[in-house]
Amino acid sequence: MVDHAGVRSVDVTDPSNHQPPPPSRKVWTREALEILADTNPRELVPIVLELQDHAQALAGRLALNSQNSSKPPSSDVYTKPAPTSLREKSNRKSGGQAGHAGHTLEQVEKPDHVKIHPLTRCPCGCGGSLKDQPVVRIEKRQVFDLPPQKLEVTEHQAEVKVCPRSGKEVSAAFPKGVSAPAQYGSRWKAWLVYLRVWQLLPLRRIRQMCADLFGQTVSEATVESAVVFAFEALAGFEAEIIRLILLTPVAHADETGMRVDGNLEWFHVLSTTMITWLGAHPKRGHEAMDAFGILPRFKGRLIHDFLESYFRYLCLHGMCIPHILRELNFLHEQMNQPWAKKMKDLLLEMHRFIEEQKKKTDRLSAAQLAPWLERYHALLKEGFAANPPAARTPGKRGRTKQSKAYNLLRRLERHENDVLAFLHDFRVPFSNNQAERAFRMVKVQQKISGTFRTRRGAEAFARIRSYVSTARKQDYDVFRAMTGAMAGQPFMPRGPTA
Repeated sequence: MVDHAGVRSVDVTDPSNHQPPPPSRKVWTREALEILADTNPRELVPIVLELQDHAQALAGRLALNSQNSSKPPSSDVYTKPAPTSLREKSNRKSGGQAGHAGHTLEQVEKPDHVKIHPLTRCPCGCGGSLKDQPVVRIEKRQVFDLPPQKLEVTEHQAEVKVCPRSGKEVSAAFPKGVSAPAQYGSRWKAWLVYLRVWQLLPLRRIRQMCADLFGQTVSEATVESAVVFAFEALAGFEAEIIRLILLTPVAHADETGMRVDGNLEWFHVLSTTMITWLGAHPKRGHEAMDAFGILPRFKGRLIHDFLESYFRYLCLHGMCIPHILRELNFLHEQMNQPWAKKMKDLLLEMHRFIEEQKKKTDRLSAAQLAPWLERYHALLKEGFAANPPAARTPGKRGRTKQSKAYNLLRRLERHENDVLAFLHDFRVPFSNNQAERAFRMVKVQQKISGTFRTRRGAEAFARIRSYVSTARKQDYDVFRAMTGAMAGQPFMPRGPTA
């Protein structure tokens, strides 16, 4: 192949060339570069710059890890970075703090069983009889243990009689839900769902546990049918938590990928300190958010991590600052950007200041805000001076690709009010940890099973997990909540709260 300068290069799209890099890139031979250097050295400049940009981009990608980007710790594999934390060390000692309510096993007033141990012969060594001696006092020690486990079987017997008028046999009605000659009760089905969705046990281990503890082997289909039953029973609960989320002043949003039937699909979360809502959808962005129908109606402040789809909605926004801090870490440590370290320090200093001010007031005055904003703007100016926008390449269509530093600076400038929302409004949290915590067990489920077999299964998991997570946040016993759901009386949450 000969380019416009008459110099031969290798066309990497030709299958005859060995080990081709990504399509449309040229691989220059030494001979070709030497000829170009002799005949038209200025032509080397764009080639060198392109290779330099490409090398920097690859080096940047290789340097990304869980400490300086949004990559999860599991992606670090064998090249794990030294442990670091964005949290600052406190002066507290490790362990329980003063005033912390401990939990100790204490005796109960009315034990289930009492065993009397009589004292008939003196143990002091004399061997004397104590049968006729009065009891001075009783010393008590209680042992807490599991009773032998088995399923209780309740037989329902409906009387059958003959109607004296019609001569036909008539029978009494069985209780609601008792519809088969032999079936599992609501508490047992609640137990299966509890193990599957809350404790995240695989189907095989649930079967083994039921056989070991209760002598009752259940099929995988029985477990899955119990999950489906719970999903359908919780439709009213899901409608209620959506109603409460729409009333809350601050909600946290996030999304994470999950394999469903072999395809990449997405779990979405909206969370507060008291409520968790999870939804499953094939898409990540606004198409999924519109389909759920929650964010188009949400009027509070949404905390998230700069996903562009969230900005389509007319609610207030707030950014997850730890995400920004990780990007600033990368720019400082890998790209030698001094302004990035200063910006990180400034944001953390703002956070410490706000935490102290919350003890005294509920907002900053204009005079208190001014110096913080001035320092923020000065660092943006310093960052832009070190990272000017890339010039448009003549004849090249589309947007000009910018550096990672410039793109972050543009976001920090464009969304200043959202980034510094925690500075202006004390109700706004510094991080999106509320949403990220809601996803932890979703990722554990992914590690256990790897995938959901069907989208229906993913949707069932999302709704039931929303239910038990909300119950847990509201100090409601999870198993009790699950038995209520299976009996047609699900726990209903209170709200709203951020």
